[in-house]
Amino acid sequence: MMPDSSRSTIFALSSGRPPAAIAVIRISGPRAGAALEALGVKIPAPRQARIARIRDPESSEIIDEALALWFPAPNSETGEDVAELQGHGGPAVIAGILDALSRIDGLRMAEPGEFTRRGFENGKLDLTAVEGLADLVSAETEAQRRLAFRQMKGQLGDRAEAWRERLVRALALVEARIDFSDEADVPEDLVGPALAIVQELRDEIATALADGRRGERLRDGLVVAIAGPPNAGKSTLLNRLARREVAIVSPYAGTTRDVIEVHLDLGGYPLTLLDTAGVRETGDPVEMEGVRRARERAAAADLVLWVTDASAGKSDAPTPDLAEAGRAVPVWQIRNKADLVRSMDAEMLRTMGNASGAKIGAASAAESTPRRRGGAQAATQAGRSRAALASAVNINESRNPSLSTGILSDKTSAYKNEYGVSFSSEDEFILSASEGLGLDRLMSRLSSFAATMLAGAEQSLVARARHRDILAAVQHILNGALDRSWSTGGEEELLAEQLRQAAMELGRLAGRVDVEDVLDIIFRDFCIGK
Repeated sequence: MMPDSSRSTIFALSSGRPPAAIAVIRISGPRAGAALEALGVKIPAPRQARIARIRDPESSEIIDEALALWFPAPNSETGEDVAELQGHGGPAVIAGILDALSRIDGLRMAEPGEFTRRGFENGKLDLTAVEGLADLVSAETEAQRRLAFRQMKGQLGDRAEAWRERLVRALALVEARIDFSDEADVPEDLVGPALAIVQELRDEIATALADGRRGERLRDGLVVAIAGPPNAGKSTLLNRLARREVAIVSPYAGTTRDVIEVHLDLGGYPLTLLDTAGVRETGDPVEMEGVRRARERAAAADLVLWVTDASAGKSDAPTPDLAEAGRAVPVWQIRNKADLVRSMDAEMLRTMGNASGAKIGAASAAESTPRRRGGAQAATQAGRSRAALASAVNINESRNPSLSTGILSDKTSAYKNEYGVSFSSEDEFILSASEGLGLDRLMSRLSSFAATMLAGAEQSLVARARHRDILAAVQHILNGALDRSWSTGGEEELLAEQLRQAAMELGRLAGRVDVEDVLDIIFRDFCIGK
């Protein structure tokens, strides 16, 4: 598509928020060259920087000294004439240049994403590349950046175009059979080779879709919900994992009413932590809504950290309903407040005041310094102390937890916790969020979980739900074409129509046909100046 000379010329700041060392202001449209001249800037040679003094178009006062560049149509990012001014990044300088441009006839401030949209409309980018560019701008981790860059450079768009061209070849064979069936030099069996192409395409698209939605997961980030009964330390755990004060922490149950989101970068993989309201029965309508949202977000998460107070024993919190459309959500048991368990054990020994308590006290002392006390007797006493403590906090001794280190044994037995949720011992963590006890193991497991869930995601063809929906529609059409028997002849017109529909769907993927309904949604998320 050639640039429209009747279109308005747009301008905007394309660099970051001031103050900055350099500010980049872009101008695109048929009056871009006239805009430079109105600012007192001689149009430089194409793609060569030129030092220029930018002047007010009315008073001729010098606003700034900058570099000017010129990219004539159609060899520019938008496909239109584009001028670029690289000046000093102070707020007053930027405001002065933008104000001067706004007073030039035929120029207006660009809308969000308008530069990129003009590039799309002028054939510089297909829609998948536009989406990749949007994802590249918003990428927060290395893995997201790599996926977005591949999308922007045509990882999906080029493949979709190749698929479409092969569909068109298959369609041509079928239509040749329809239109020239009575010609002697036209082979009778043209449908067979066409269906062979369709079979190959169907299998390739099925492979692209069978990726466990890794591309979408990487683009959006894995979601980890922190859930559990009230006052179990969920917000404290969120703050500790985020390494900053994100959520309000108080000793009163029900402090968290809404879902709080925090984005983390775990070894290049994106992860969104959700702090949710405590799950319990309540008559407070506001808290009831918080509990509803907590259940909803936990059910849709990729992982749930179910946090309980290890010092309190069993609570009356209802069993978490974490099933969504039959999808099994992995749940890790987080027994928090291990520091209070130690304090509770010390208080228990002081109040017991009998021979048995004295023996447990001696065992606890032996466990804290096993090498100095040493021997089989100290080890036996340590085991007894651990058993008494495990009983006090509702933890099964068969899983052999060590509350002094926050690290479980290597045994991996399956069981249900007191809330009816199934776990294996390797998915149980005993820690103190307030003191940081046991968090290293949790963070290591979270990093491993993210790496496993997103393995190979950077190479995924499908990065958005829109891509998946369209490819699934194409797959459905091709399945329908292959499921029919065309050997009897006379139905080639139906096959041709199916292939046309599939080719049109692939055209929608790249933005060639029928995409007006999605353009506004895509471009509204761009920043002004992009």
